[in-house]
Amino acid sequence: MGKLDGKVAFITGAARGQGRSHAVRLAEEGADIIAVDICQQMEVVGYPMSAPEDLAQTVKEVTATGRRIVARRVDVRDYDTMQQAFDEGVAELGPVGIVLANAGIGPGGMASAQQQWDDVIGVNLTGVFNTLAVTVPAMQAAGNGGSIIVTSSGAGLKTFYNLASYNASKFGVIGLARTLANELATERIRVNVIAPGTVGTPMVTANEAQFPLFRPDLENPTLEDCKPAFASMMPMGEPWVEPEDISNVLVFLASDNARYMTGTVIPVDQGSNNKP
Repeated sequence: MGKLDGKVAFITGAARGQGRSHAVRLAEEGADIIAVDICQQMEVVGYPMSAPEDLAQTVKEVTATGRRIVARRVDVRDYDTMQQAFDEGVAELGPVGIVLANAGIGPGGMASAQQQWDDVIGVNLTGVFNTLAVTVPAMQAAGNGGSIIVTSSGAGLKTFYNLASYNASKFGVIGLARTLANELATERIRVNVIAPGTVGTPMVTANEAQFPLFRPDLENPTLEDCKPAFASMMPMGEPWVEPEDISNVLVFLASDNARYMTGTVIPVDQGSNNKP
């Protein structure tokens, strides 16, 4: 038996990276999955974003576990299409008891400062609000409680230079989640936050425009060149954690093992937030 047998999970940003890892890991524990992702490039983003074939791969990997999945291309900034995807998933799989508000972007593409602010706040903060606005009423109506997990970041616990929109969005989702935790506690709907540190996903590993920040001594630094700099920021000495490390904590938070945990913020970051 899995820890999440009979559950249905709604996951945003599920086409690859942390989102795909979460979908597969929860499926391995018995959950069926409603997966959404924008699957297109945004001008504000400086690394390659997901494509339709990435979402198809998530479907393939979840199906391989023996669980069911409904996948849709959705921009989390669009409430109406989010609602449609959620309703279609529920109609096929049943009521949702687990919500992972995971979709997020980092700035750095070829866009104006105003556009960067609008898009990063739109995806990372308004997108989380939309995710909760779509899912919470249905969870309340079902009356079975549930677990909501919001993805913040180490940038939601301490600020990082020249990342105003990202910092603001990640601080913001913590405030949103903790407010909702208080509002929903009597209905046994738990709301917790996970704050990943540097994770080995394309936001880090394919973000070539950011590499010179870590190796200003090199004209065209590569990812391999930057690994020692990444590792130097981490007390445990690894350049990053893997998506699966985040997923394992999410399984715990989604399960009854965490039945009395709500309003918490859990860093998974090699202790970097604790570093002076």
